[in-house]
Amino acid sequence: MINLPRGTQDILPGESEKWQFIEQKFIELCHTYNYKEVRTPIFEHTELFQRGVGDTTDIVQREMYTFEDRGGRSITLRPEGTASVTRAFVQHKLHGSANQPQKLFYIGPMFRYERPQQGRMRQFVQFGVEALGSSDPAIDAEVISLAMSFYRSLGLKSLRLVLNSLGDQESRQKHRTALINHFKPYQAELCSDCQLRLEQNPLRVLDCKKDRDHIAMQNAPKILDYLNEESAQYFEQVKQYLAVMGVDYVVDPNLVRGLDYYNHTAFEIMSDAEGFGAITTLTGGGRYNGLVEDLGGPSTPGIGFAFSAERLLMALAAEGIDLPIDQALDCYLIAIGKDAERKSVELTHQLRSEGVQADKDYLSRKMKGQLKAADRQKAKFVIILGDQELEQEAAIIKNMGTGAQEVVKFDQLIRYIKQSL
Repeated sequence: MINLPRGTQDILPGESEKWQFIEQKFIELCHTYNYKEVRTPIFEHTELFQRGVGDTTDIVQREMYTFEDRGGRSITLRPEGTASVTRAFVQHKLHGSANQPQKLFYIGPMFRYERPQQGRMRQFVQFGVEALGSSDPAIDAEVISLAMSFYRSLGLKSLRLVLNSLGDQESRQKHRTALINHFKPYQAELCSDCQLRLEQNPLRVLDCKKDRDHIAMQNAPKILDYLNEESAQYFEQVKQYLAVMGVDYVVDPNLVRGLDYYNHTAFEIMSDAEGFGAITTLTGGGRYNGLVEDLGGPSTPGIGFAFSAERLLMALAAEGIDLPIDQALDCYLIAIGKDAERKSVELTHQLRSEGVQADKDYLSRKMKGQLKAADRQKAKFVIILGDQELEQEAAIIKNMGTGAQEVVKFDQLIRYIKQSL
């Protein structure tokens, strides 16, 4: 027997309907916000993620699935969606479209080689939104409100929105210098990753899980203290727009995003549900005003977020939320005898052609076995055919909810079923 690779999963019937439900819910909400879907390749040139995600990130350094194709090109299975969407934006010159900003969303599998654990897989499904072409703080608030609205629409209540500002390049440079000066005396006491990060990207030292309790972390310089006037005003406007929309938030000056392309608004949505787990982040996002330029496009601001379906389903389970999924079959056809079997094939096809969810027996079971099969599939109606029914050009229709039975002519059957449903 060959089992699936570690860090992957089979999503079987009974569970796959939940995935379909949240996907459709997300698509509908994005449509409401006027975001359009973009679909990018599952693999890209490795350079895209080296430039777009950042050489100093754990994703690029440790977690990517990278290989050489037969042409000797370095190819990587996409570890996240933003770089790919931005590449498509640049390559297809969407910045030249009359419709600006370009408001895009995506759903698809991503791949990261990390230690599998609950809610973290090596292949996972990521949902994301990207708004490219506007530096208006109102669109920051819109993107954040879209994420919060999606979670609320599924019934989640134990949510916490955390905000921070990483400032513009000037503000970040001042903060970077302050961080290096602050951590330098402690460098030897930090983990090997942070010792390297201090030279390459000191902001990410603040995001370290190993050194989070180190005394140097407690009084590290806060980015909010280094925002210039323009950055501070921008952040204030984002908060005002969120207040106008009734979106509650808390400001956390220690919140940083692990990817190199973020600046200005950064945010995460956490689940505070009991039993959700030690890692509480559901969604991460923020503004990335330099990414389009890094990938060869014109100066274009952008903001977005992403979340995994796996962690969303965990949050729903932690809050005891059952998605409203109807798994009942509309009708099940039972045939006794060869002639009735032939007629059941015809009627099943006609019902399906009219949009009625129908199925029948394919194992030549007796009447009792077919009734049990219909019951297992939670059929709302059973259509019974035998020699006597064929002579009458009619079928027995049984309502499985009430137990009531009625004889209906073949030429009235589809109309009867559709009206009853």
